[in-house]
Amino acid sequence: MAGDSNPIELALAPLHAELGAKFVPFAGHSMPVQYARGVMGEHQWTRENAGLFDVSHMGQVMLPDGSDAALEALVPVDVIGLAEGRQRYGFFTNDLGGILDDLMIARVPGGLFLVVNAACKDADLAHLRAHIDGVEDIEGRCLLALQGPKAEAALADLVPAVAAMRFMDSQRHDWTGAELWISRSGYTGEDGFEISVPNDRADAFARALLADERVEPIGLGARDSLRLEAGLPLYGQDMDTTISPVEAGQAWAVGKVRRAGGDREGGFPGSDIILDQIANGAPRRRVGLRPEGRAPMRAGVQIFADETSVTPIGTVTSGGFGPTLGAPMALALIDAATPKDAPLFGEVRGKRLHVTQTKLPFTPPGYKR
Repeated sequence: MAGDSNPIELALAPLHAELGAKFVPFAGHSMPVQYARGVMGEHQWTRENAGLFDVSHMGQVMLPDGSDAALEALVPVDVIGLAEGRQRYGFFTNDLGGILDDLMIARVPGGLFLVVNAACKDADLAHLRAHIDGVEDIEGRCLLALQGPKAEAALADLVPAVAAMRFMDSQRHDWTGAELWISRSGYTGEDGFEISVPNDRADAFARALLADERVEPIGLGARDSLRLEAGLPLYGQDMDTTISPVEAGQAWAVGKVRRAGGDREGGFPGSDIILDQIANGAPRRRVGLRPEGRAPMRAGVQIFADETSVTPIGTVTSGGFGPTLGAPMALALIDAATPKDAPLFGEVRGKRLHVTQTKLPFTPPGYKR
């Protein structure tokens, strides 16, 4: 992977530049962070209309038919029970119960289609290839995300069949001769779609969407504020190799059949630790925080139980200002023994500021169930 000093340019970089994007290095790629509307405006546009995101930096991987059991040995997900045309969220785990990466798994004609994080892609491919034959790194396809309450109507004008797709459906559809790999999913908390499109048709497809007055280009900045308002953890910040799925609040993704007493109990790296934490609790827990005032508490801010104690009980892992919420918000990892209604304090520039624990998400989701 290229480093931030020599980032990879997206296939649609000329289009983003034409649209006035500002670029930043992210996960080895040069990514559009915002356009003329600005992060706040792009965030609100997506909440009310449809935002088009270029997430082509993420890895697209195909596994051959018959690799179900081998993949199940790497993730605590019910892969064998995944029906064709459906998608599930999951994560690779290590022997200590930490998370190596989170990913989407879809059963498609001919195998399993995975979408993994850009920063973890090379490690994920090596991990998969050490256990599964025939792993294919899909190149030559862009990945676009159309998100927001008007995403269905906008995409259905080009591909009418998407209107019948349910949340987490994964289907292939034709658009003027180009095969689109479409899932009804995303990472903004809004209804929407992720669309894998061949590079040589991506510019035309993106322009066709942007010609719709309901669709605007949206950058990386608003993508982060949207996912944070939705209470969605980000790999590398809210999840890493030292944080278990239970601590990260992602235990819901551990399949029933992979849990204690299930038909295919355990059998994935760190399963003894993770299943014990599901049964008996983990040392830490992810929590939503609402800081008082309007100043955000960013990642790394230490959390204390009171205004005078020396030892922190946790750390903010993601934080920012929520444009829809109209207030600052943060995700933190804290000592699990902390009472859920206890007032807490975040230390910013040597000053302890009051924060309130709150249920997630910060804003209601708009998924089409």
